[in-house]
Amino acid sequence: MREILNDLEHWRADSKKVAMATVVKVYGSAPRPLGSKLALSSAGEMVGSVSGGCVEGAVIEEAREVMQTGQPKLVKFGITDEQAWAVGLSCGGEIEVFVEVLSDLYQELERCLRDEQLVAVSTVIVGQGLASKMLIWPDGQTQGDLRSSDLNRRVYERAGELLKLQKSERVTFDLDGQKSEVFIEVFPPPPKLIIIGAVHVAIPLITFAKVLGFRTIVVDPRSAFATPERFSQADELMVKWPHEALADSYFNESTYFVVLSHDEKLDNPALKLALESPCRYIGALGSRKTHARRVASLKEMGITDEQLALIHAPIGLDLGARRPEEIALAI
Repeated sequence: MREILNDLEHWRADSKKVAMATVVKVYGSAPRPLGSKLALSSAGEMVGSVSGGCVEGAVIEEAREVMQTGQPKLVKFGITDEQAWAVGLSCGGEIEVFVEVLSDLYQELERCLRDEQLVAVSTVIVGQGLASKMLIWPDGQTQGDLRSSDLNRRVYERAGELLKLQKSERVTFDLDGQKSEVFIEVFPPPPKLIIIGAVHVAIPLITFAKVLGFRTIVVDPRSAFATPERFSQADELMVKWPHEALADSYFNESTYFVVLSHDEKLDNPALKLALESPCRYIGALGSRKTHARRVASLKEMGITDEQLALIHAPIGLDLGARRPEEIALAI
């Protein structure tokens, strides 16, 4: 969704109608994942993809019809192996696509995405209240309505679980014998990796993280270690103490936090910051003996046992890693 925001903004600024097609079900090995989107403007402009090119033409025709009638629809497409091969893919499958006119709640969703907020968008795709939507945030706030108080409640409960998992899901609800299907789409913030300690392991770790789509931030007050020459690939290099460098805005539900310095004066205050934030992952390098000392120190700083249980230590998978590149791979 984020990759098409600018196009949607331009179309809306020009007062163009917009139809949105979203993959809400994947059968077999379809080429695009759940939640993939294609948008079409009333001027015929297209952005995004729901099938990698296999059935885009048919989806565009459905989108044109929805723009004309204003009636949303759920359509199913089969993608043969031959079609998939024709556009450079290895296999086909089947997808279901929900096509609708861009919702009135889009502007609020756009704001959340640009502000890198975690949010879920629930859309009725089968049943009464077709295409009605409700936005749900991790703190319990909501906006919109699914036109049924019972459905609102049940979707709210399930969305809360999916927000924790950062997972989208199509859910069927039985309301007094009437079936409703709701696509609960979770939009996590872009992944961000914060590394405390400009040590040798951090260099290949940044390389791997960048390939996987992470924004990378290295924090270390030691100017001899934290040099632009050593960390040219990092998105940000902060030659500061963590409590000076990292404001609340650096932490969200897609933040991955790794302490590598082996210096308690640096690692432990940094861990306290992370443990008091909504970080998705917190890991600390060091032996079990080192971690026991770390735990005792963090307890003295007011960190609870429940918070301490969030630390992955020793960090990384047990791959028998020894060299910095191997340790980085394990992390």
